[in-house]
Amino acid sequence: MALRLINSALRRQLAAQLPHNAQVGSVASVHTLDKIGKREVVGFGWNGTACYADRADYPMPAVRFREPNNEITALRTKEQGDWKKLSPQEIKALYRASFCQTIAEVQAGTGEWKMHLGIGLIFTAAAIWIAVLMNLFVYDELPVTFDEEHQKAQLKRMIDLEINPVTGLTSKWDYENNKWKN
Repeated sequence: MALRLINSALRRQLAAQLPHNAQVGSVASVHTLDKIGKREVVGFGWNGTACYADRADYPMPAVRFREPNNEITALRTKEQGDWKKLSPQEIKALYRASFCQTIAEVQAGTGEWKMHLGIGLIFTAAAIWIAVLMNLFVYDELPVTFDEEHQKAQLKRMIDLEINPVTGLTSKWDYENNKWKN
């Protein structure tokens, strides 16, 4: 019972501090006031908190971008009337008071892919240099069995011993004509 009284008293105190169109949900709402300042809360928000984020997939942020000043307040009162009386500069000023970027600016490329490609190429070049240097200084020379004459001798031994004659290498050898099958 006492907890309910404290919770309702805290809600009343919080409601007195919040703008009239803000929702009072929990004590966490007090912390958003520190972040948004005097900006107007105009909606639910991207994740239910009063925050501003320019996103193409969620084009309506919960708070306005700028805090209201005398110029913006005058434009908002003028906005209540006929929009045909507003100049294009005034409409742009109203838009920029609510949003930081247009949808085209949000969707425009940043060029960040160039940095990622450059870093990827740097790591690729470093890996190639490490492989070359390891072949020069770390690894020994290849064994003699990698020579072509030793490989031919090994193939001849496999054919003579008829290794894996059903599905393997010697299944493709014609023993009557001593040549590879077509």
